[in-house]
Amino acid sequence: MELWFSEGHTPNTKLSIKVDRQLYTCQSDFQRIDVFECKDFGRFLVLDGYMMLTERDEFIYHEMITHVPMAVHPNVENVLIIGAGDGGVIRELALYPEIRRMDMVEIDPLVIEVCREYLPQTACRLSDPRLTIYIEDGLRFIRTKENAYDLIIVDSTDPFGPGEGLFTREFYGNCFKALKDDGIMVNQHESPFYEEDARACQRAHKRIVESFPISKVYQVHIPTYPSGHWLFGFASKKYHPIHDLDATAWNLRGIKTRYYNSRLHTGSFALPSYVEELLKDVE
Repeated sequence: MELWFSEGHTPNTKLSIKVDRQLYTCQSDFQRIDVFECKDFGRFLVLDGYMMLTERDEFIYHEMITHVPMAVHPNVENVLIIGAGDGGVIRELALYPEIRRMDMVEIDPLVIEVCREYLPQTACRLSDPRLTIYIEDGLRFIRTKENAYDLIIVDSTDPFGPGEGLFTREFYGNCFKALKDDGIMVNQHESPFYEEDARACQRAHKRIVESFPISKVYQVHIPTYPSGHWLFGFASKKYHPIHDLDATAWNLRGIKTRYYNSRLHTGSFALPSYVEELLKDVE
């Protein structure tokens, strides 16, 4: 008997992957957590039936949400990461010795435990001595912070369920307050392709534009995410993601990446016309 995992992208479209075995399943206080293993994508994490990451393509997401802001901001010492219980963002941030403190806020402690055990590829740096993990709601946590961080990375789930509060006007306003005068916020921005996802993109972009003087969007290709076309948001109090990119300085670091590079950095902000129109409608 064949076992297939299927994720509905629209009422008429789904992604299906043939599963070799199910490694874990549990209902936490917040969501259902599953880990599967398959031939083409290795192990993959599913929350409430939605694909979060696979071993095969997770590097794309984690490199692009991390190295883009790190190549722009000249002096990141204090970082807040909201979500990111799988550890992939921490793994990439750990490559930067100048970072002094990483605060990670994850609402579901079981996600961290499961990833430590079943997804060591991403969770391999969760013991970094610079990292402090807070088990609480990200929206509640950030309300108490002011002028505290150089960089905030919002590695949230989709805008419903446990991650719903991380797409509100209040949340982005609190992120602005929690950043220092030259701070940057980066967030996962959903896909612009399917109609319902595109509306989520517009709502998030509108709320970020209302909070930050500089707000840009950049794109990546992630095969297992809906449509494969995914967006990130870059919001800043001071730095422009292209004009303030110091490609020479970043390249001299010698960081080995599989997706990100300084040429792609610039190109990723050149958006297809339909995405430009989508975002312009709310700007």
